[in-house]
Amino acid sequence: MDFITSNFAPIMFAGLIVFLLIGFPVAFSLGACGLFFGFIGIELGVLPASLMQALPLRLFGIMQNDTLLAVPFFTLMGLILERSGMAEDLLDTVGQVFGPMRGGLALAVVFVGALLAATTGVVAASVISMGLISLPIMLRYGYDRRLASGVIAASGTLAQIIPPSLVLIIMADQLGRSVGDMYKGAFIPGFMLMGLYALYVIALAIFKPARVPALPPEARIYREPNGSGGYQSLLVLTVLSTLVAVFLARHMADIHTWLEGKPVTSVPTDEKIVVAMCGGVFVAWVIAIFNKVTGMGLLSKLAERVTFVLIPPLLLIFLVLGTIFLGIATPTEGGAMGAVGALVMALVRGRMSYKLLTQALASTTKLASFVMFILIGATVFSLVFQGADGPRWVEHLLSDLPGGAVGFLILVNVMIFFLAFFLDYFELSFIVVPLLAPVAEKLGIDLIWFGVLLAVNMQTSFLHPPFGFALFFLRSVAPAKPYMDKVTQKITQPVTTMQIYWGAIPFVLIQLVMVGVLIAFPGLVTGNLDAKQTYDLDKVGAQMRDSLGAPPLDSMDSPATGSGSTTMPAPPADDLSPADDFAPADPVIGPSGAAAPAPAPAAAPESASATTGSADPLAPPPAAGDGSGLSDDPMAAMKRSVPKAQ
Repeated sequence: MDFITSNFAPIMFAGLIVFLLIGFPVAFSLGACGLFFGFIGIELGVLPASLMQALPLRLFGIMQNDTLLAVPFFTLMGLILERSGMAEDLLDTVGQVFGPMRGGLALAVVFVGALLAATTGVVAASVISMGLISLPIMLRYGYDRRLASGVIAASGTLAQIIPPSLVLIIMADQLGRSVGDMYKGAFIPGFMLMGLYALYVIALAIFKPARVPALPPEARIYREPNGSGGYQSLLVLTVLSTLVAVFLARHMADIHTWLEGKPVTSVPTDEKIVVAMCGGVFVAWVIAIFNKVTGMGLLSKLAERVTFVLIPPLLLIFLVLGTIFLGIATPTEGGAMGAVGALVMALVRGRMSYKLLTQALASTTKLASFVMFILIGATVFSLVFQGADGPRWVEHLLSDLPGGAVGFLILVNVMIFFLAFFLDYFELSFIVVPLLAPVAEKLGIDLIWFGVLLAVNMQTSFLHPPFGFALFFLRSVAPAKPYMDKVTQKITQPVTTMQIYWGAIPFVLIQLVMVGVLIAFPGLVTGNLDAKQTYDLDKVGAQMRDSLGAPPLDSMDSPATGSGSTTMPAPPADDLSPADDFAPADPVIGPSGAAAPAPAPAAAPESASATTGSADPLAPPPAAGDGSGLSDDPMAAMKRSVPKAQ
């Protein structure tokens, strides 16, 4: 029994692993393990019996957590957008833009994957949509099957790291940090990862062009009367919008100064990007509307199509992320506005139906219930684990690693990488992250940086062969048998499971490279956060004394004449209450119901000098005007001015 009591926390953690390996659902494994070891710990005297009394309060705290409301809001937004055909329009239009160049369809998938990630935040919706729409086109025109499947699966997982990501919401909740700060920290790393995917496709187009052919001329549907593709007009519109965006970004501080009426010297990077992007898009939208209404032919068919297709998702991005970054809305409020915006977009496009709405609501309810049950189970487990000093065991296990903070980060990321073979990102967030966060904070690691780093690493859980969920999603929509292509009327060979697995491996390596980049350059995350506010407590105290009419500290420290001790003049008698704070004003009722005499105040030693109060910190203050040098500390004055309860 001594062995069990002295190693209760590691035995409990090993028990959880056994529960999971047996095959029980994660939520019930966490709850059952917590309750089982909780009752054993109470019987063995390791845990107090009163520990379980805190469990109902913990569960009610989950229900009252406003941050978690963002999960169903963003899920509903993503599912409505996915079912309303936005992904189909984006892939069709962006594919036409990049199609004439080698690797253009793959680049279109990466670009649309980032847009879907920034609007939906749901991996399954992105992978399934792009698999249904893009994969047949890529197979039709001779793309390598491994590259086609890998780029679709990897681009869909961008929804894990690009805000508004669900995993970032859960991560912020578990780390005790703001969701808005987590979004700001992940903004640049998410788009950097998209850039690495695009660089990989471009490298293939340069060195292995046969794997990424261009669209043939007959597949390009947007043509001008003179036979051109209309790229000159699109290029001019893009350059004009970019110039407007760059101008806004460079003068963002001046704009804030003009709006707020006071000098503003710096503006966060994420705010510059979002506002500048929206300004450039607005200019393009105004030009497209003017061209559509007047029929002047300022824009080509391709430029006009691109503008009208890209405006809705970019507007939704500003509605959600822009309001969060600008501090107008909380993430929960931003999610609610995003869900309403998705409903409005579906109505405007004529895609909204009762069936679509019920399907989206049912799927949202299932996912929200899934998250809630895992969180309840994790709460039960963590309550008992903390009662058994489990966090201290984990801290001793990880805080003495060689290499300090860097060694800790490397070990944790290797551990998360291998755990992601078997656990989903929700399970990792609820089980592993709460154990690691206290150690990271003790080592001086910024928890926003730590959370974004783990989120990028957890992204690999969707691409790990053979357990990656994104691979399963793609397998469900990829052709498993030979089929007749509708356009070419030729037999197209299927995509095998091994081709999907091999296609994912290069993108897993790219994600690991991104993890290393974030470890080496934490400023990519922390540089986007708002500057921490520092406060001078001496100035705060001086302001309090000024507001209370108290003399400054310099006058308190002036030596008294003839005594060698520091004295202060007593305040007027009107400023003092008749009774002190420590002696009760009313008789104290004893155990038998009779009035017990009030305790007498402790007498101060005769040798105690009256500095800023009596020598005993619990002794009552002397009466007014007794010449004892009562302190005029502002906090004490505030306490004396509060009337006593009768």
